[in-house]
Amino acid sequence: MSRYRYPPIPESEVTPRALFRQRRRFIKAGAALGAAALAPGLLLSPAAHAWRDGLEERLAGELPSQALAGDEAPTAFRDATTYNNFYEFGTRKSDPEVYAHRLVTDPWSVTIEGEVERPGTFALEDILAGQSLEERIYRLRCVEAWSMVIPWIGFPLADLLRRHEPTSRAKYVVFESLLDPDNLRGQRRSIIEWPYREALRMDEAMHPLTLLSVGMYGEVMPNQNGAPIRLVVPWKYGFKSIKSVVKIRLVEQQPTTSWIDQNPSEYGFYANVNPEVDHPRWSQARERRIGESGRRETLMFNGYADEVAELYAGMDLNKHF
Repeated sequence: MSRYRYPPIPESEVTPRALFRQRRRFIKAGAALGAAALAPGLLLSPAAHAWRDGLEERLAGELPSQALAGDEAPTAFRDATTYNNFYEFGTRKSDPEVYAHRLVTDPWSVTIEGEVERPGTFALEDILAGQSLEERIYRLRCVEAWSMVIPWIGFPLADLLRRHEPTSRAKYVVFESLLDPDNLRGQRRSIIEWPYREALRMDEAMHPLTLLSVGMYGEVMPNQNGAPIRLVVPWKYGFKSIKSVVKIRLVEQQPTTSWIDQNPSEYGFYANVNPEVDHPRWSQARERRIGESGRRETLMFNGYADEVAELYAGMDLNKHF
């Protein structure tokens, strides 16, 4: 019996990427002409689309790839893009796919501020211009006891931080998501205090596994998965991997975060995957891999203990959860 709900597709039937991209560009051009005829005022300028087209060209080439999830097969693309936590669109797992078309990602900029020598607000195309993209196959473990294996495309967060020269006072990195309640329906409800905020300790942020991702499965990041740029921290629960990032701030004191503000007894600052510490409402010892039947044992640090355990040497991981 197959491990996945969908039967495997023979390699001979897979459309070559180059041909697929040509077809997609043709469809996109036709759609743009049709939209222009119907409502020209709604179209973004060609300049606003240029960075995305440039990113698509980069993704069409061969990227360095690291299989950091062992020999585990990636989750089906359909599952990874239709079963999501993205409360800006609603609390149901299906809400992001249904409503994410309202997320406006062109143009996009990221503000970098705080304890850095080179602060400022930078267009995403300028941030990406100096980065070497690579593909990394990471597990993503969510606190509700489900997980996925996803081929992310991005670059180490450390590369961006070094470019902006953190000061000696920078001990933590705070991230903030887009605030746009007109288009993000979930932000009209007080699920948490908006905008969404997350944070890492500086050594966590600088760890080579910590990724800023702009794509997945060889494509530009889908809106429902955190377009146009999101954090991926594979040894932590998924809520730490903040989506649609618009601000990065380096600070000296440990900050609070959205879920700590909302419920500190259930969501700690570190949020490391630890099967020995139960969530107050369920066990974390086993997990359901999306696309599989049954459950599997949860791995310490989500399977990345060899790479990251030394970051927490001497810490009580039952207390610092």
